[in-house]
Amino acid sequence: MLPIVQGKMGNLPVELTSFVGRRRELTEAKRLLSLARLVTLTGVGGVGKTRLAVRVAANVRRAFDDGVWLIELGELNDPDLLADTVVAALGLREQSSNPAPELLAEHLADRRVLLVLDNCEHLVEAAAVLAETLLRQCPGLRVLATSREPLGIGGEAVMRVPPLTVSDPDRPPSLQGLAEYDAVTLFAQRAETAAPGFVFSEADRVTITKICQRLDGLPLAIELAAARLRVLTPQQILDRLTDRYRLLTAGSRGAPARQQTLKLSIDWSYDLCEPVEQQLWARLSVFAGGFELDAAECLAAGLLVQEEVLDVVARLLDQSILIREVVGTVARYRLLESLREYGYQKLREMGEEAALRRRHRDWCLQLVKKAEEEWIGPHQLAWITRLEREQPNMRDALQFCVTEPGEDEAEAGLQIAAALHTLWLTHGLLSEGRCWLDRVLAHHSGQPTTERIKALSANAALAAIHGDLRMGAVLVEESETLAAHLGGTGVRAIVTHADGLQALFGGDLPRAVACFEAALEGFRAEGDLMRLIEDLVGLELASGLLGDMARAIACKEEVLAITELYGESVQRACSLWAFALAVWQTDHMHASRLLEQSVRLARVVDDRLNAAMSLEALAWIAAADHLGRRAAVLLGAAAALSQTVVGAPIAVPTLLTYHDECVRQARRALGVQVFDEEVRHGEAMTFENALAYALDERRTASRTRADTATGLTKRERQVAGLVAEGLTNKAIAAQLVISQRTAQGHVEHVLAKLGFTSRAQIAAWVVEHGETERTGSASPTV
Repeated sequence: MLPIVQGKMGNLPVELTSFVGRRRELTEAKRLLSLARLVTLTGVGGVGKTRLAVRVAANVRRAFDDGVWLIELGELNDPDLLADTVVAALGLREQSSNPAPELLAEHLADRRVLLVLDNCEHLVEAAAVLAETLLRQCPGLRVLATSREPLGIGGEAVMRVPPLTVSDPDRPPSLQGLAEYDAVTLFAQRAETAAPGFVFSEADRVTITKICQRLDGLPLAIELAAARLRVLTPQQILDRLTDRYRLLTAGSRGAPARQQTLKLSIDWSYDLCEPVEQQLWARLSVFAGGFELDAAECLAAGLLVQEEVLDVVARLLDQSILIREVVGTVARYRLLESLREYGYQKLREMGEEAALRRRHRDWCLQLVKKAEEEWIGPHQLAWITRLEREQPNMRDALQFCVTEPGEDEAEAGLQIAAALHTLWLTHGLLSEGRCWLDRVLAHHSGQPTTERIKALSANAALAAIHGDLRMGAVLVEESETLAAHLGGTGVRAIVTHADGLQALFGGDLPRAVACFEAALEGFRAEGDLMRLIEDLVGLELASGLLGDMARAIACKEEVLAITELYGESVQRACSLWAFALAVWQTDHMHASRLLEQSVRLARVVDDRLNAAMSLEALAWIAAADHLGRRAAVLLGAAAALSQTVVGAPIAVPTLLTYHDECVRQARRALGVQVFDEEVRHGEAMTFENALAYALDERRTASRTRADTATGLTKRERQVAGLVAEGLTNKAIAAQLVISQRTAQGHVEHVLAKLGFTSRAQIAAWVVEHGETERTGSASPTV
């Protein structure tokens, strides 16, 4: 317990440790208290609700003439004693023999008082009744409550207390920049207390960032981890977080029992849940990276009927077990990692781990099958974004398939991996895709099945684009053997198409044309629209590079007709690029228009492979048109993007001649030094900036006058800089410690003042004018 200073003005505790961060939360809580007479701070156990409430109460103390009073309820187990506990805290017991609620109402009737009801979750009904009774009878009373769920009465304003901000451990800021992140600041301050002489060094920067990220930014967990510096180094703490509940047990003896270890804190939340809520919590722990309602309904089958799942999910949200996030137009839910691990341990104790992981695998399989069926259609973009969100779940499902014995698991792994290969391809995850395909193929018995042939062919396609023709040939050979044994028009077409890709990326264009033509007939016969379009694009590219314009035009027209009819974007972008390669040497303007259309489509679907190849082709046209600087920048941007996708600037060897000639022309026009500088400029561009440059959106930006630029406030220039770095409104809000709505407002003001319509134009303008503000130098105020 913290020492109490009690008197007529209240009994707020004296803080024994520093209060870190929470500027936005402090501002918002004070704002809510000015508007509502009951404000409840909610959040998961250990997130710092009590510390925040006490600091808020201290900050507003002057507004309450008759005092601010803290009533700690964490150790109270009898709801009938709630009012008596408040009476005792106010020092009223000896003043009257009336029932406690009446005594409180009488005492507070004409007073301006703030009551802080701390830790109401286990007494939530009693706390709600008492708060509502007193607020109705005492007009000068305000109540600030902390609870893992709202009190649920009229007039209540609820503010969810989030974990402390943590930087991305894969892109940690500088040592000085880490001070912007409250989680790291808290760790550093508590580390100095736990281990006098501890210095936050550059060597510890990444390690401590990872510790804070693994602990979800939870203050309780971070303080417990920092306490371990008495005996461990930061790296040793990080290594031992695989068993965080055993490691994080060194809490303050003066703290309530539930806050002395991380496990006890979560035990407290678990025990407050109803049995069905506990079971659903355990089941939901199999999801990685979050889930949506349809996924929860699948995992809840047998425990709840579908119509009941939403209500139980809502109760877990109310109790701060789940976190809700809005992605586009979809609500998505997740467990903090500490709560997920706890739930998973409970799942093991229930003996349901294997069954639920298998159900999770089946859900992933059903999802990718449906995505594959609807890939060529108006919902393609929705499926792309959905599968992007579900990548952590897909990885977990594939891991289960390659580690769990059984042919069913192996076959399911083949199906999931083969269905995901298009997503891996468009998003430049070739290495990851090949790794998973290698693993699921190795885990499979090798029996000739359609799923094995599809997985082999998908792996061969990724290998060819990756430039690994030797392995691609091996995979094609095995798939040909299996297809001969199995038979069937569809599987033979799949294998022949994969062989055509080997020929295309190996530079044997006539053989590529022959393979694609042969596969085309099979796909038409089977009605396989997705593979039909892929094959048409391959045939279009190979034919165009051979100079067979009639065939290339026919393929392009068929692809565009199908994709326009069905609202498809990925293959449409590829077709536009392929045809541009056929015409660029004779018609620069036409080719540029085709490539720009392709880039716009690639931006929509986040197709980094096609975007890289389109930027490369635009560089050739720029060099041929004597635009040396533009050519050099585009070459650099294409090379950097390609490096992240396939590891090389050019995917088709036949095109190397064009690349080399472009380099010679631009270097000759600019000189070696300037050429290299412009290439580095392109290499440093973000994906969005590179596309904006390629589409000449920078011209719109460059037309913006200096007087318009000065119309931006310092905060708006700062926001513009973060937009240029590719941050979303949510990420900007976290970086600047402002609300997401405020961040959105700043972005809209920037767009309006500069006369722009897209974030890409802002990014290009920032690149052109150098109008970035250092985020670390500005105070995080609204």
